[in-house]
Amino acid sequence: MTPASDDPSTTETWSPRLWGTLVVLCAALFLDALDVSMVGVALPSIGTDLHLSTSALQWVVSGYVLGYGGLLLLGGRAADLLGRRRVFLIALGVFAAASLLGGLVDDGGLLIAARFLKGISAAFTAPAGLSIITTTFAEGPARNRALSIYTTCGASGFSLGLVLSGLLTSAGWRWTFLMPVPVALLALVAAFRLLPRQPVAARDGAGYDVAGAITGTGSLLLLVFTVTEAQSAGWASARTLGSLAAVAVLMTLFLVVESRTAHPLVRLGIFRNGGVARANIAAVAVFGSYAGFQFIATLYLQRLLGWSALEMALAFLPAGALVALSATKMGAVVDRFGTARLMPLGVLALTGGYALFLRLDEHSGLVGLVLPSMVLLGIGFALAFPSVNIAATNGVSDDEQGLASGLVNTAFQVGSALVLAAATAVITAGSGGGQSPQAQLDGYRPALLLVTGVALVGLVVTAVGWVLETRRDRSAEPAEEAAGTNRPDKVLVDS
Repeated sequence: MTPASDDPSTTETWSPRLWGTLVVLCAALFLDALDVSMVGVALPSIGTDLHLSTSALQWVVSGYVLGYGGLLLLGGRAADLLGRRRVFLIALGVFAAASLLGGLVDDGGLLIAARFLKGISAAFTAPAGLSIITTTFAEGPARNRALSIYTTCGASGFSLGLVLSGLLTSAGWRWTFLMPVPVALLALVAAFRLLPRQPVAARDGAGYDVAGAITGTGSLLLLVFTVTEAQSAGWASARTLGSLAAVAVLMTLFLVVESRTAHPLVRLGIFRNGGVARANIAAVAVFGSYAGFQFIATLYLQRLLGWSALEMALAFLPAGALVALSATKMGAVVDRFGTARLMPLGVLALTGGYALFLRLDEHSGLVGLVLPSMVLLGIGFALAFPSVNIAATNGVSDDEQGLASGLVNTAFQVGSALVLAAATAVITAGSGGGQSPQAQLDGYRPALLLVTGVALVGLVVTAVGWVLETRRDRSAEPAEEAAGTNRPDKVLVDS
């Protein structure tokens, strides 16, 4: 092997330190994704042990989503302003402490508080980690390779968390909270030694957008809270409608502030980059549709078909395995075909997987129904998830990589919360509260149609990006030929 330079833009062979940096960041994202999926299987045991009602038990999940989705924009900008390495290290330490607290408490309120704290820490580690990658690896093949490994680790954690939770819950639900602690501590020690120290832009007090942070974070927190509580309060209730109106007011104020301040939390001009805008819409569709589908499939397999938690978790394993196995190869695939092509192909596979699941009935089995859908979902995630993250950060300057990372992670989490809440409402309305097999199917089928429709929106948006990219490439060819240049192979990135 040839000697490796620490500059990934000048060599195809990475140094051990560079690999170590990537592994540390992947470990943190894997833990974030693992935490999202692991707690779901353990909820019944948690409710029984801590004597939590159904509404209180919901907040074990919703508390994490509230902290994560509500503070991602602030986390991304904090990484840009305060230093990505510093923000990542502090947040990862908080994550480990909150995990330990969650595994030791005997009070439901403290458990929910620990979950909220973990969500907040993830809101800072996720954009900081992604922006460390995008500022360490040069845009192009090196970054594509790094991001493909990074994002597929996150997708693998989300999928494999179901399997791990099934195994850990059989030994005791507390292990689902305690297991990440030693991993997070090892990652923290390694991160302290390996993460590069990057310069932080000098800013005075006027450079911090306090009004934007309050209105932007407040609107996201209130939005996630509102859609999460809408099931218990009622979608047409005065409480829900009033909260949505408050969200609209806060978001309007946020946009006004961002358009006028000299140093905005979110520079609105970033959305003039068509690739960034479309990638964020795709993020909402991809993660939102999958979160809704996983919820529906979990209820269907366990409640209607009577599968155990572990059997259900193993049914999702093919999708996670396909994503994990593709991790080291996706960078080369992106280099060859480009994000503009891979995103619609990935979303098409996801849409097909959801559509196949519409055939569910009282006697569906693993081979006839579940396995074909899981194979398509694995292929779809392997193609779409890295492509979305790459497209969402390409063409963005280094000093705004934290912002771009925070935006796409916010899109993932808010999309998940919104589609999951809508799918839950459709299931409740369709079943009429009945528990018979037919009543349950009457709830699951329209909810699956909703999920498929969300994926179709993502397919249309990403297909438009593919068409625009193709037209731009064709229009550029005559100019290059006229200039007498030989056009080298390029990475197709949508800007």
